[in-house]
Parts: sequence; structure tokens; C-alpha cells
Amino acid sequence: MSSTEWAHKALSIFDAVVGQAGHLRERPGQRRMAQQVAHTFSEADLGEVAPDEATGLEPEPVRSVAVIQAGTGVGKSLAYTVPAVVLALERNTRVLISTATVALQEQLVNKDLPALAASLPQPFRFALAKGRGRYVCKLKLERWLGGTDGDAHDFWDTTEDMFGDAAPAKAQPAAQPEVQHAERLAFYQALSDQLTRGGWDGDRDNLPQAPEVAWWGAVAAEASSCTARHCPAYNECVYYEQRKALVGAQVIVVNHDLLLSSLQSRSLPELDNCLLVLDEAHHLPGTALDQFAASMDLSRLTWIERLSSYAVRAGGLLAVSEVAEVAQHAALLRQSLQEVARVALEVYGDELRAQPTSAWGPARVRVPGGVLPDELVVSLTHLNTHAEAFLAVLRLVSAALRLHIRDNPDEARRWSQIYAQLGTIAPRLEAVQRTTQLLLQAQTEDDAPVAKWFTLEVVHDLVVLHAHASPTLPGATLRQHVWSKVRAAVLTSATLTSCGHFDFFLKESGLNDHPAAVALEVPSPFDFERQGRLVLAETQADPRQAAAFTAEMVQALLADLQQVQHGALVLFTSRAALKQAEEALPDPLRTLVLSQTAWPRGQLLARHRERVAAGQPSIIFGLQSFGEGLDLPGQLCQDLFITKLPFAPPDDPVGEARAEWLRSVGRDPFSELVVPATAIRLAQWVGRAIRTEEDEAHVYCYDRRLAQTGYGQRLLQGLPPFTRVRRAAVPAF
Repeated sequence: MSSTEWAHKALSIFDAVVGQAGHLRERPGQRRMAQQVAHTFSEADLGEVAPDEATGLEPEPVRSVAVIQAGTGVGKSLAYTVPAVVLALERNTRVLISTATVALQEQLVNKDLPALAASLPQPFRFALAKGRGRYVCKLKLERWLGGTDGDAHDFWDTTEDMFGDAAPAKAQPAAQPEVQHAERLAFYQALSDQLTRGGWDGDRDNLPQAPEVAWWGAVAAEASSCTARHCPAYNECVYYEQRKALVGAQVIVVNHDLLLSSLQSRSLPELDNCLLVLDEAHHLPGTALDQFAASMDLSRLTWIERLSSYAVRAGGLLAVSEVAEVAQHAALLRQSLQEVARVALEVYGDELRAQPTSAWGPARVRVPGGVLPDELVVSLTHLNTHAEAFLAVLRLVSAALRLHIRDNPDEARRWSQIYAQLGTIAPRLEAVQRTTQLLLQAQTEDDAPVAKWFTLEVVHDLVVLHAHASPTLPGATLRQHVWSKVRAAVLTSATLTSCGHFDFFLKESGLNDHPAAVALEVPSPFDFERQGRLVLAETQADPRQAAAFTAEMVQALLADLQQVQHGALVLFTSRAALKQAEEALPDPLRTLVLSQTAWPRGQLLARHRERVAAGQPSIIFGLQSFGEGLDLPGQLCQDLFITKLPFAPPDDPVGEARAEWLRSVGRDPFSELVVPATAIRLAQWVGRAIRTEEDEAHVYCYDRRLAQTGYGQRLLQGLPPFTRVRRAAVPAF
């Protein structure tokens, strides 16, 4: 079957699915999107490409990438799932759907895909993939509860392995560690009992409440501590049970973090031999920067001796001759880390210590231009050498352990515990190597430098210094790690254009120069001019003068909140502004407000829905995280209040480094980065207002820059065409 025939068949089945579901409205934009998805996924070459008969050479495979902005109400999930699944079945491949939020993953797995499976003529299977760390390791759990070995606890201190010398117990009164340890064992015993009774499936997300981070980390099924099929608990491993569901699935749903973190493993389908859908794709550039950043602790170093001791013990038992050098490698590694810390504090210590202690985070100093002083480069070069030498021996010991476990199944339980012991701490050494290499990375002539910074904070009376490094250009990172592998991909979201254009997202995602990438905007079916009104409520105070502006904004907001009859959402850009508004609430309004800072998200939304359903007004006060992903249709959000334009915080070291580089080459970071990023964020916020064809809403924005500045006019170009009302500021007397 030709690519044209594949695309035609996929679109025909899409039409049939829509036609047989009587509750679905005909949406031309949805069909246009489905048509583009079908074309994209039928055109690309997948897997091995046959050599040219004449030359015998393997030709460059055909790639196909579509970037589709689908406005609210288009029904993008159906528009991409139907053609993708049909073509995956036709082409004997799989669909990998990646999202940014748990809410969309759950919608796909619990609602959209089951409904589609019941509608398609050919059956298919689907599964949700999560990272290893969300599943419990039975062997680690057994170890904590005593296991069968006599030395069950002689070297098992995962709290310090994860969090360093300043583990929480260290700062407690003398009797507290014993109490904490007993509580921890009781927690593990409860997990074990639930697993045994079948009352829990081993998934952290399915626990009745989120566990302590350190407690869960000690028993999580991380790759570095797993011997896979050689583990004595392999046949009852909850992670590998979950993996079995993926093997036969034609559709696998993941998140962007897992997708990017799995690029070097075989835990997901190969990107050159599957159909890739990236929903909520506007998050992809930021996720890429987070995934490829690195940091290392320069202060809490006792893990080095523990790792050395464990490696010597295991390597000695297995006659790995290289372990004779481990103690020396460990000593040199510690000395090098201490030397890096000493030099960093000499260079940046005064600036770090001069910063006021803040509850919002540690003191931080960014390296200007990413150019480190020569003495620090020398220290980091030595550190990199010693980290690589230590890692090389550790890999030999790990390989010997895996081989011994494979060849001696009767001893597998004990040796798997030792392997897990090494693997629990080894990621710290790997982090040192990754961070050091990034810090040493020099700027190329055409690229932005790596962002480099140091942080200083006090943790349980211990002064802790960290070194950090991150790429600054997400597009370059994605080109190298993702687009070089992908053959067929659809990227979609309701907000991919910025100020009315795709240029910013294409650059950020690394697709601006991709020869096979096409962009398509599918408008929302909503009648925004009729359904919505945008009130540009100006203030006398300049929003850049925070104190005066916030005081004036709060007074205007309180007056407008008096008019709320059903559901309302108020979005703040800072916790301080939210708190100031809360404190100014008169008693009648105070009883209507549900604040994100006081309620768990789920309980807050449930209470809000109950109030509105009962005919009562209800007002949500939320921070920036409430500006995206909330689905409050109908009366749940008839009024939306944007207190200030959502510019990114000015203290992001990666953004600072990139802006510095742009200025150094004569470009304007505000116009190139800040305004486009704010446009996407503002469009997301405004998108909370109109969710269905029947909704009607008022949107208020109190930031006069939206109406009075040139960049404000650019921001307005990216918003729905609401009826606009400009409200002048009320002079103060």
C-alpha cells in the first residue's frame, strides 16, 4: 500500500469514528488536523531503509514532522489518536504519545483510548509507561525489613546515600533518630503487607498519600541498583510486570521527562521506528533543558568513602584486581571536590555570602559568560580525571557482580543486594562526572555558552555548596538528542504560536531548520467575540513599581470580585501579591475564596465545583501553576482575573546566561525571548476562560502594559479575538 493509500484509509476511518459517535459534533478543524496527522505518519520511512539497487548505498530516510496548533475545542486527542493508531496497525509499528501533565495522561489512558478501542474495526492495546522510580523494589524493601542475611543493615543507609551528610535525622534530638527509624520501618512493613495482600500494585502514585521522599527513594526500583532478570525477585517485580504490558501494546503513553531520560536505553520504542506524538508540546523545550542540566554537591562527601568501601568489598570477593586502586581514586576524588569548593568560594564566596538568607531558595552566583577562572578550570580538570578513573573501576566491579549473579543463581539474593548497595550511591559519582564535563565545556563560536552557577545554603546547620551547569539553547539540545533519531512526529498544543507566529516555538524546539517540518494552525471552533469579553483594566501605577501597583491592583480586583455570581479564577504571578490580596479581603468575600496556598489542589477543585453546583459563588486564588491544565467549563470559570502579565521570574540562571549571550552578539533578549515566552504563557492563562461552545466569560487583566505598549500589542495578537473593553485607571485622591 502506498503512503497516499495509507493516509486515505486513516482519514476514512477517522470519519467513520466521528460519524458513529452521535455525541460528537462535526468540527472542520479537527478533520483538517487528522488529515495532516495521517499525511505525516504515512509519508515517513520507518526502521531500516532498503539500499539503492543501483548504488547499493542506503539512502537518507524520508522524515516527516508536523507542528500543529489546535485551538481549544478542536478535539486534538481524537484528531491524532485515530490516524496514528490506524497507521501503526497498517505499518506494523507502534505509537508513542508523550504528554507534559499527569491529567492528560490519565485522560488518554482512562477515557480517550478505551473509547477509541471500542470504535475501531481492528483491536489494539495501549499502556501507560512510568519511570522506574515510581515503582517499589521488593528486594530493597526486604532488605530494610531484615531480609534473610545476617548483615542486613550493616551497610544500608540510603537516607545519607541520597541526601548526604546532612540527612534529616542528623539534626534531630538524640532520641529522635530511633523514633524516626521505627516509623520508617513501620511504613515499609505496611507497604510489604499491602503488596502481599494484593491491596497495592507497587506504584507510588497509587498510595493513599505521598510518601516521604527519602523513605521512598530508599526502596525505589532505580536502574542503577537493578540486576533485571538476574534478580531473585525478578518474577514478582512490579516494575517488570508493568513492562510486560508495554511489550504487546501498540500505543504507549509517556511523559516528556521519561521520553528524554530514556533516549539512551531500550525501555521505549526506538524513535526511528515508531510514530511519535508530542502533546502539550510547548513544554518540550523547557523539559529538555531540565533533563540535560547537571549539578553536584561540593560539601557533603562521606558517600565517597562508603562507595569506595562497598566497591573494595565486592571487588575483593570477586577477585577484581583493579579494586586495589579504588581507595586512591576515592581519596583523590574527595581532594579534588574539596579543591573545587575552595577555589569556588575564593572566587564567588563573598558574593554568595552577601546575599540575604531567603526562604525561597539558596544564594546563587552565575558565572558571567560561562567563562570560569583558570584556577577553577585546572581544579575541575583534575576532578574529571579522578571521577572517570573511579567510574571505570566501579563499572568493572558492577560487570563482575552481574556475571556472578547470572552464573550463581543460588547466591543471587545476597549478591543482588550488594549490587543494589553500590547502585544506590553510584549516581552521585556519575553526577560529579556529568556536571564537571558540562562546567568544562567551552563555548563554540556560533552557540550560546553553557550556563554555569554556584549555590550556597545552610542545611541542618551545615553550609552546603553546589555547582550547576545547563545547556542554554533547547533547540540545539533537541536537534542533537531527538530530531537526529525521529522519523515521524506530530507536535501539538493549543499554544504553539507566539504573538501569532510559529517562529519562536520552532526555534526553541530545534525545528526551525528541519527540512521536513511543516506548521499548521487549526483555529478553535468557538465564537470568541460573542462568548468572551476582555477587560483591559488599567492602573495609575506602573506594574514595574511592585508595591504601588499591587496595592492599586488589589483594590480594583476586590471591586470586580463583588460582581462574581458563579465560579471565578484569579491568577497571581507571586505569592506575596496573593497574600496581600487575601489580607485585604472583606469578610463577605473572604468566605468565597479558596486559596491554592491553603488547600490541596484536588480538595480545592472539588470544593469549588460543589459550591458552583449549589448555585453559590466561588473564587479560586491561584499561582502560575493554576494558569495551565485546569479545565473549568461553564459556570466554573465565568470570570477570569489576571493580576499581572506572567513574565518569567528574572532570576533564572539559564535565562540570564542566554540573555547575556544575546546582548553580547547585538540581539535583544526581551524581544526575542521574554515577549514570545510570555505570549505563550498568557495564552495558556486566558485559555482557562472558554472551554466549550456554550461558555461565556469575562477576562480581566490589570496590567496596563497589555494596552499601552508595543509589546503588549504583540501579546494581544496571540489571544483569542474577544470583545475588548478598555477601562481607564481611577485617579487616586
